[in-house]
Amino acid sequence: MVETGVVFGRFQIFHLKQMEYVLAAKMRCNRLLIGITHSDIVAFAATSSLDEHGTTRRDNPMTYFERGEMIRGALLDFGIKRKEFEIVPFPISQPDLIAQYVPRDAVYYMSICSDWDEEKYQILQGLGLDVEVLFRRTGEKGVSGTQIRRLIAKNQPWHQHVPKAVAEYVETHGIDARIRELHYRLE
Repeated sequence: MVETGVVFGRFQIFHLKQMEYVLAAKMRCNRLLIGITHSDIVAFAATSSLDEHGTTRRDNPMTYFERGEMIRGALLDFGIKRKEFEIVPFPISQPDLIAQYVPRDAVYYMSICSDWDEEKYQILQGLGLDVEVLFRRTGEKGVSGTQIRRLIAKNQPWHQHVPKAVAEYVETHGIDARIRELHYRLE
């Protein structure tokens, strides 16, 4: 077991496939750093043409703070001790800044499901980081945040795709209403 591991994602609705990824990484390290990409879609906007969802408000309805709160609640609900994880920004669109937020000597865990994931893998490898691929999925990767936001926007069932704490957070903080408003305003 390594001391420190890192996972990362946009987490624009933290769903059960992402929880699977986070838990798989946590089983391999004592302390897990959960990096939130595009913590600010202006300052850390997408720079790769493969990063299709890193620039628009519709694809990024939740703030960095909200995503952190949502993930924290879900992990605690799943029994992960608070002292065993931290939530930090992860500027994948500006790789030279990654070391400002996470240690270089950590193990960086990834799932590869798309060309954009392959590019992120190459970025981290190019920085000389220790990268371990947890899952390599081709074809259907399961539910995505985009699909869940679309379900929310259309008032269709979505709760079964997210941890209970996430559903509660989204509804309690009016994020579901924000998603619907952004979806219909930007259509």
